[in-house]
Amino acid sequence: MPAFLENEISGEAHVKVGVNNRNKTFRLKIGRDNVVGLIDALIEPLTYVLVIFFLGLHETGLWTSPYVVVALVIFSVSFPGVSRLHERFGSMVFNIVLRWCFLSVMLLLFAFATQTLQLFSSEAIAVWLLLTPALLIVVESLFRALLPVLIEAQDGHVRSIVVGVNPQGLALAERLSARRDMFTDFLGFFDDRKISRIDGASVVGDREPNMLGAIADVPNFVRERRVQCIYLALPMTRQDRILGLLDALKDTTASIYFVPDIFVTDLIQGRVDMIGEMPVVAICETPFTGIDGLAKRLSDLLMASLILALISPLMVVIACAVKLSSPGSVIFRQRRYGLDGKEILIYKFRSMSVTEDGEKIVQATRNDSRVTPVGAFLRKTSLDELPQFINVLEGKMSIVGPRPHAVAHNELYRCLIKGYMVRHKVKPGITGWAQVNGYRGETETVEKMQKRIDYDLDYLRHWSLALDLKIILRTVGVVIKDQTAY
Repeated sequence: MPAFLENEISGEAHVKVGVNNRNKTFRLKIGRDNVVGLIDALIEPLTYVLVIFFLGLHETGLWTSPYVVVALVIFSVSFPGVSRLHERFGSMVFNIVLRWCFLSVMLLLFAFATQTLQLFSSEAIAVWLLLTPALLIVVESLFRALLPVLIEAQDGHVRSIVVGVNPQGLALAERLSARRDMFTDFLGFFDDRKISRIDGASVVGDREPNMLGAIADVPNFVRERRVQCIYLALPMTRQDRILGLLDALKDTTASIYFVPDIFVTDLIQGRVDMIGEMPVVAICETPFTGIDGLAKRLSDLLMASLILALISPLMVVIACAVKLSSPGSVIFRQRRYGLDGKEILIYKFRSMSVTEDGEKIVQATRNDSRVTPVGAFLRKTSLDELPQFINVLEGKMSIVGPRPHAVAHNELYRCLIKGYMVRHKVKPGITGWAQVNGYRGETETVEKMQKRIDYDLDYLRHWSLALDLKIILRTVGVVIKDQTAY
């Protein structure tokens, strides 16, 4: 990153850039350094505290210490709140309920472990669980309705321009124009080239870019139109031009942001981080860092424990059927690549008469003679995968993630498919984004494996707990209807 890049950034927005027919996601922390942004950050935690406050008054007539402690804990874990202004109403409701389920389960488990749960009546807990997300949905909806008034109250939209017409500049402009939570009045572009000389799709939404002039015209335009925000989307190879423009803009009060031209590569969880005082750009990173990693692990532990408790009688029946139907072990252990490409052993109910785990493994095909009669049913219904919930408890796998391939297949495809090993930035999963999108079962061609990897990488780019839940629900339907597994 060039020396002139100096980010003074707060909040968060997402910029997706289309390059080579793929969506790139890059997180820029912009747009929550104002009054409306502060309200947006406080709505969720204050709503949680408000419900606790009124419950305390209703139950005891005053705000006793147990309710104060709960309020402080829930405020600390939820501040700053998640910005939902860019979400559709249905998505907002779903994400509020999902996030509340996670937070409330964590708080209840904490209260149970510390033996403080008995300090609250069952009626109060039930009201708290139901009222909190309902009230938050109402408050978020009111905030959306009042947003235009609030924006005008803080001097209206921020006047912004983009210098440089290219994929990242066009994508940024489109989102500045579309997202209400950016509070931006986007004026147009500056570039030394004419539209006819610019490669690629030169559109913002359904319109051609509004060209305001050449780069040399920027300082005067900023002063005359009182532009408040400038986004520099120029290539880093044009450092001299950028430095000259920055010197000329020192005579203005505009905020200046640099939009790096790194979208030509395949970003995985791209974002700006700080190491000390030095900004660094993440090009390829796991989505499970910090609190996200903790949330993923806790959700895996909770769901795997619950599922194993429910299916343990079924697993006993399957184990007996496997043992009685053919000679050999009940559980098949096979080497796979896990997190960071390290070898792990995964568990499956044996479905074949052989237990191959060598340098060369032939994938199962339709009517494969190696598959036992019981094994055919287990593979068709994916019941052979049930022991992998034990792998989840061990921390070797997740419930949702890229499906693990045999080591022999990994060594083959990593040489044939670009970016193949990036899927090992996360733990392998029992089910995955590729499997619920039609790429379950045999991948007899490189093209099919390429599609599976594309979905795996897409999962890494866009992971969320909501996406995990969506994949789990879709997996149930896929297992019932899918005809590709054998």
